[in-house]
This record gives sequence, structure tokens and C-alpha cells, in this order.
Amino acid sequence: MRRLLVFSDLDGTLLDHETYSYAPALPAIAQIKARGGLLILASSKTAAEILALHQELDLGDTPMIVENGAACIDAAAVGTQDADYRAIRQVLRSLDAPFRGFGDMSVEEVSRQTGLDMAAAKRAKARQFSEPGLWDGDAGQQAAFLAALARHGIAARQGGRYLTLSFGATKADQMHLLRKKHAPCFTVALGDAPNDIEMIAAADRGVIIRNDHSPHLPTLPNELQVLRTDLPGPEGWCAAMLQILSEWDQHQKGTASNG
Repeated sequence: MRRLLVFSDLDGTLLDHETYSYAPALPAIAQIKARGGLLILASSKTAAEILALHQELDLGDTPMIVENGAACIDAAAVGTQDADYRAIRQVLRSLDAPFRGFGDMSVEEVSRQTGLDMAAAKRAKARQFSEPGLWDGDAGQQAAFLAALARHGIAARQGGRYLTLSFGATKADQMHLLRKKHAPCFTVALGDAPNDIEMIAAADRGVIIRNDHSPHLPTLPNELQVLRTDLPGPEGWCAAMLQILSEWDQHQKGTASNG
């Protein structure tokens, strides 16, 4: 029997855009657990930011995908592995480019930049695998900067505000590794934003959560296997997952009867 693996983005997906509540998704989360499935949180947030939610949802030793796919770690590794981050910061110091990363900012500045309270800003600064920051140079300088980073194996992704540097892994890459570890398995990926597209497109079933605050996501290569929800946030998350679980149960019964 295939194991159920559910990969979920957080803000605007499992968490409500305004309140950050996940309460409406709890019935579907209970059904995932009842089937022996794993709910794998996958976010651009740091492990320190995700840990409290991971514990509230009682996800035990299930790993979490952190810093937009830069790593996949279990709860015990939160704050204990930062070699990648230190390597990125060392390269940045050698380049002396007009890039101001979180490592160059105080907690107070990160709080002002992001709108997070001080405690949350401190957790956002607890980087282990990637470095978001602001670019303050021209296009020519940026091209040279990106080329220099690439020579060190560092990739850059432009988000809504920040240019984030990492050693290149994505949410989809981490999902692929977990899929191999737990094979045979059935994967579901849920998200609402452009940085979720690769993960959603690589899953057996994808879910695009309605988010009127996010850009419309284009038609995906696996669109026939993708649900697009009418409801936003955790309400849409719950409805989509309950539908997929019902379909999966029927498929499992059919496979068993044919066996």
C-alpha cells in the first residue's frame, strides 16, 4: 500500500492570510493522520519560525521543508545546522556587493522591513540555509553579482521584495527526496504562490489555494491533476484535501479488489 505524503505551504494556504489560523483545516489533517499519512510543512520560513506550528499540529518526527526548499530537517535539527548559511555569508563578505541581507540587519530593522513583531523577526533572522536581502545596485552590477555567486554554487531567487540566496534546492527537490525515501507513496502538494508551482506540478495531485492577494498561477503541465479551490486559505485546504482523500480511498479499494 502506498504511503500518503501531503506537502503544504503555510501563509495563505494552510494558514489564513489575515488571521494565520489553521483551525478550519483540522478535520482534513485528522483524516490524513488517520490514514497513516505524513503532513510535511513546506515554507519559505525558517525552521525556528515553523517549529511552534509543527508542535501544535503534533507532527512528531515528520520532517519540515524550510527556507523555500533550501533544506529538509526534523524538529531536533532546528538551530543546530548552519554551515550553509555561514558559507553564504562568507561569500557575501568577499564580494562586497550592494546587497543587504538579514545577517546585516538588526532584529529591529527586520521587524520594520517585514511587519513582524520583535519575537517573530528574531525567528526570521535565525537563518540556517539561505539569506534573503535587498539589492541596491543597478542591473549590470546585479548580473555580475549573480555570476559571482554562481561560481560558488549559490543561486538567487527574486521574491516579492527580497532576493534570496541559497545553494539552489527547491521545495520540489525536497519533495522528490522524500518521495524516494517513502516509496511507494502518493503525493499531494498544496500552495498559493509562484514559489509553490514546481512542487505542485511535481506531485501526484496538486492543489492551488485561492488567494486574492497573490498573483494568478498559470496553467500547469499536470493541470488535469490539479484542483483550484473556490475557498481561500485553510477552508479551501480542507475542502480540497477531503475530496482528494475520498478519491484516494476509492482508488485504494479498487486496487485491493482487483488484487
